[in-house]
This record gives sequence, C-alpha cells and structure tokens, in this order.
Amino acid sequence: MASRPMKKRRLTPPSEDEASSHKASAKVQKQFFKSASNWDLEQDYETKARKGKKKDKESTRLPVKLADGRLQHVKAAEEDDAASIDDEDWLEGKDLSDVEVDEEEPTQKEEPQVPVQQQILEAKEELAKTALALNENPEENGGAFKTLAKYNQSKIVAIVKLALATQLAVYKDVIPGYRIRQAEEDAPQEKLSKDVRSLRSYEQALVSGYQGYVRELAKHAKAGRNQEPTKGQSISSIAITCACTLLTSVPHFNFRSDLIKILVGKLSTRRVDGDFEKCLRALETVFQEDEEGRPAMEAVSLLSKMMKAREYHVDESVVNLFLHLRLLSEFSGKASKDQVERDHEDGPAKKPKYKKEFRTKKQKKAMREVKALEKDMATADALVSHEERDRMQSDTLKLVFASYFRILKARVPHLMGAVLEGLAKYAHLINQDFFGDLLEALKDLIRHSDAAADEDEAEDDEAPPPPSRDTTREALLCTVTAFALLAGQDAHNARSDLHLDLSFFTTHLYQTLLPLSVHPDLELGAKSLHLPDPDAPTQTAAAKSTSRNKVNLQTTTVLLVRCLTSILLPPWNIRSVPPLRLASFTKQLMMSALHTPEKSTQAILALLADVGGTHGKKIAGLWNTEERKGDGTFNPLSQSVEGANPFASTIWEGEILRRHYCPKVREGVRIVEKTFGNSGR
Repeated sequence: MASRPMKKRRLTPPSEDEASSHKASAKVQKQFFKSASNWDLEQDYETKARKGKKKDKESTRLPVKLADGRLQHVKAAEEDDAASIDDEDWLEGKDLSDVEVDEEEPTQKEEPQVPVQQQILEAKEELAKTALALNENPEENGGAFKTLAKYNQSKIVAIVKLALATQLAVYKDVIPGYRIRQAEEDAPQEKLSKDVRSLRSYEQALVSGYQGYVRELAKHAKAGRNQEPTKGQSISSIAITCACTLLTSVPHFNFRSDLIKILVGKLSTRRVDGDFEKCLRALETVFQEDEEGRPAMEAVSLLSKMMKAREYHVDESVVNLFLHLRLLSEFSGKASKDQVERDHEDGPAKKPKYKKEFRTKKQKKAMREVKALEKDMATADALVSHEERDRMQSDTLKLVFASYFRILKARVPHLMGAVLEGLAKYAHLINQDFFGDLLEALKDLIRHSDAAADEDEAEDDEAPPPPSRDTTREALLCTVTAFALLAGQDAHNARSDLHLDLSFFTTHLYQTLLPLSVHPDLELGAKSLHLPDPDAPTQTAAAKSTSRNKVNLQTTTVLLVRCLTSILLPPWNIRSVPPLRLASFTKQLMMSALHTPEKSTQAILALLADVGGTHGKKIAGLWNTEERKGDGTFNPLSQSVEGANPFASTIWEGEILRRHYCPKVREGVRIVEKTFGNSGR
C-alpha cells in the first residue's frame, strides 16, 4: 500500500536586508581569512604611530628670521586623520567608508582686552626697569634701546609721552662726551680685541637708537605744527621740549642738524606760544655757549634759509637771535655779505716755507693715512683749532650780513628795527667795501619812510588803515646805525678815501626834533605798557600802540639821545664839530624840552650839559646877548642845519623850564646855565 507523502511545512522566506548583510559579512570574513596569512602583525604594531605622542613630535623645519631680528619657529602641518587609521579597524571588520575624519576648523583666539590704565601701568614699570638697566650698565644692555623705541609705536598717547620722556633721560645720561663715527658697511674688517668689539657694538646700538629717537621727535613735532593748541601738553609739545633739551645738553653729539631743523621748523610758524619761546631760548643758549663755531654756523644757515623761503614773514624775535652770537666779542676780522677780511696782525702768521723732501709712494700714502687718523681723532675729541673756529665764525658772519641786507632791500616793515639794531651792534665787523652800499640802503630807507608817512597823512581820517611800521623809529635807527658804522669801522681815518658824507642823517635828525617832541610814545619801548585810547572809535588805536612796541627794545628817547651824542659829541674827533651845528641843535633841543615828558626833558638837559662842558665857549652867546653876533631871524624849520641862523636868537626857554613842576628838571636847567657860564643869573 502506497504510503502517503509527508506534508512539508511552508517557511517564510528571509528578508532582503538580512540576506545582503549575511552575504556582506561572509564576504568580509572570507577576505579577512584570505589575507590574514600574509600579515605581519608584530611588525605593523612596531611601526605604527603612537596616538599619545603626536603632540611631542619634533619639528624638522628651520626657524624664520623676522624683519625686527627675532627668530620664529615654524610648526609642521598635522597629518590627516585618515592617514593615521590603525590596522585594528580592519581587524574589527570596519570599513574605511564608515570612518569619519574630524576636520578641526582653525579658530582665532581672541586676545583679552586689557584696560587702558592697566596698559599704562605696565608700560611705566617696563620703561622704568629698562631705563634703570641702561643707567646701571649701558654697555651690556645695548639691546634695551630697541625695547624703549618699541613703545613709540603704541596707540595710547600717554604711553608715547612716557616713552619720549624716558628716552630723553636715558640718552642724556649715556651719551658720551665725544662724537661717534658711524660704521661703514663696505669698510674692511679689522682684527679687534673682545673689549673693543663689545664697545663698538654698544656705540653702534646707541647711535642707531638715538637716530630713531630723533626721527620720532621730528615726526611728532611736524605733525603738531598746524594743530590747534589743546588744554593739556600735546605730543608735539613734548617732542619740541625733548629736542630743545638735547640740543642744549649734548650739542656735540651726532644728528645735531636734525635737532636744529626741529627748532627752526617751529620758529617758521606765525603762532608765538610756549613752544616757540622754548625754541628761542634753546638757540640763544647754543649761540652763547658755542666754543666750536660749527653748531652756531649750522643754526644760522638753517635760519637764513628758512627766512628766505618764508619771504621773511617771520617774527621779529627770530632775527634778534643773531644778536646772541659769540662772534660779537671774539671775531676780529671784517666781513660783508660776500667776503671776509681777517686781521693777521695779532693772529698767526703765514705758513713758513719748508724745503720739499723726496718721498716714495708708500711714504706719501702712510702720511695721508696718519693725517686722516689725526683728523678723525680731533673730531672725536671735539677739539677745534683757532683757525677752524675763525673760519666758522667768518662764514657765520657772512650769512648774518646777507640776511640783513636782503631784509633791507625787501623793506620788511616789522623787521626793520631788528635789522638796524643788529647792524649797529655788528658795526665793528663790517667791511669798508660794504660800508658805502649799506649807507645808501639806509638813506633809501629813510626816504621811503618819509614818503610812507606823507601818504598816511594824506589819506582819509575816517577810515585810516592800521599802520604796520613806525617810520619815526626807523629813521632814528638808521641814523644810529650809520654813526655806529662810522665809529666801529674807524672810517674817520679814511673818510677822504671812502668819500663818506653823513650830512644827510644830520639834517634829517634836525628836521625831526620838533615832531619828535610831541610824539605820544616817546618813552615807550618793546616791554612798556600802553593802554588803548578809550575814545578811539575802533580798535585800530590799540593795534597801533602794540605794533609800535614791537619795533625795537630801546625807547625812542634813548635812540634820540644816541643820535644826538654821535652828532654833537663824536668819539672820533670831538673838537671838529662846527659852531653853527652846535648852536642850531642846542636851540632846537631847548625848544623841544618844553614839550617832551619829564624823563625825556631830563635826558636832553643832561646831554646839553655835556655839550656845554666840551663846546661851551663856541655857543655861549646864546645865553648872553652881549657876546652874540648875528643878523636876520632864526628859522627853526630850515631845510639845513647851518641855514637856521641860530645866533640871531636867544635861549629864552630856560626861563620857563626853571618853573617846571619836576625838581630834577629845574636842577638840570641850573646845571646847563652854569656850564655855559651863565651862573650870575
């Protein structure tokens, strides 16, 4: 009997995901066993990179030298994480496609913001520490100059001010008493000892740091030249103060010309402030204490170039700087704007002639090297011979006269007083060839001032322009300068050769005596106080009074007495004054004394007493009618001194001056009458 077939159970077929996973695992396992026989696990473990020592791996790259001299080490780039995957991942059945590489994005570290006050405090401490190290042992801390200079680039103004002041104190202490010669790059290398090499290295570090410091001062001073003045002390003001201090403290050291340029640049501005006054005082100190001659010559050269470039639109005090030069009392030659004549009577004689000796080329070369070495040693020790100093002073004098003569030709109104005063002081140093041209320039200036005064009187009185010059004082200064030149040059001994005639100045002074007696500012000078007129319709009266005070340091009365003394009591030939000139001036002065202020009247009477003591017999007839011989009438407005006919008049003004309110004036009148032999009254 046939058996019934067994009933088969129907099974659910596996899903596709499970089938693929089993297939993949079987494939990976088969691949693993197939390649496992070829693996050297011990060798792979030995050569694989350790994860814990990645950070300690040495960098094989060379350091890089930056622009400021520091060395910076460069780190090697990190390898990708994909390249450092271990073989253990394969052992665990992991696929490379499943491995994710973590790429770290570079992030910039934000620097913490330090408060400004904290930065200033830290800068103070660091500057003090560096300055102390330099003061204690500067030769072993040559690199500290760069550390100090680093703070000049700070963005905080207070730190820059501290850095400039600190460097000033340091350089004043460490600068030696000699000038350092900068090392040449192409110079041949010399065999030097260790100490000499160390000293030269320090000196070059000092010169380099000092040069950078002077450049910083020039930059800050120039930047603040056209800025408005602030309440506090600005960086430019501190820079100018530092430059002035360095120039007066160490004028022998390097980069002196750069410091002078800073000061001259400030003097070229029209704004007169505290920094302007500091520059003036510094240059005055340099001129007065200059024993070498070269610093003064450099300063005068820069000042003359600056004034010429500015077309002489500078303050009067800049021109008055020339009056502080030491050559006023030391230089013995004669100079003009083009040439200098030296007086060899007291100085060294000409070089003696010597017999020429034969020398080989090697000997000549050796002598040249010795002379060059001696010259360098003299420069380093700041030793200057008398011949070198005289040459420097003569060049300085030529520059001064050239500037004076250009200003006279240009007729710069506000500089006339300073120029004429300078010419009067330097009269004994002016060459005779230059003397005639200078007198003609002074005559032209007087004529021009008279023409300007006539034009001002002819203009409308309702709206007069503010005057920019004082023609009266200019004329007096020209007269003083002319007679000072004559006395200082000893031109009276060679008057016939020079064909000099000063009658023009004498006549002009005689004609201006009466107008001068009623001058409102007769006793006012540059430093005198003069209140403006309250009844003036505008402020032009105040401007006029203050502008007149800036012409010259001496009062008008002092200038007048100087002129009259040169005419009536000339020092070169006191007995040669003609009686007519003495009588005309005496009569005119007594008339002027009735109108002048108290002190001016005393000065006039004192001068007449001196004239009476010298020339009393010549003009005694003016007080005694019995001794007078004259016909016609007296003309006080005569165009010439001798044509006034003074002996036709008498000195009746003394009767009024006897009743003057001032007792000193009354005493002066009695002295004058007694001097001229009229004591019986």
